[in-house]
Amino acid sequence: MPSLRQLRDAVRRFLEAVVIAIVAALSILVVVAAVLRKIGYSLVWYDEVAAVLLAWLTFYGAALAALHRAHIGFPKLVERLDGRPRRALFLLRKALVIGFFALTAWMGMKMMTVLGGTFLVSLPWLPARVVYSAIPAGAVLFVLAELLPPLPAQGERS
Repeated sequence: MPSLRQLRDAVRRFLEAVVIAIVAALSILVVVAAVLRKIGYSLVWYDEVAAVLLAWLTFYGAALAALHRAHIGFPKLVERLDGRPRRALFLLRKALVIGFFALTAWMGMKMMTVLGGTFLVSLPWLPARVVYSAIPAGAVLFVLAELLPPLPAQGERS
């Protein structure tokens, strides 16, 4: 059975691969669309696909940042506290973040059921469910990242 550190490293590798793939796809799409527009041919579906890729990048990138503990916080405030208050603040923060993203995942699943048989406007073969699945998937990955042990700081060994 894999350890929590092995699971964390596997999740990190997965998230890094997904984020790199989305950034590459988005970059290629923007360049191709700009070149085609310059020569007088514009892609009908460009805006919608670029917006979808950006949304996916946001959710998966946020989960990767959570795994790196790179989101905005108040480290100086926490560092000034000792013992119980510090632990209480840490646990409160964890509970609030996990609760928020659990709610986001649940609402994302509900939204996907409401979308039912709808499809994208410019790509009528692509179900909206596929597009909006980034919300619950990203939220679940964020919760998982919060529950896993933190990645070692740069230069440290895990």
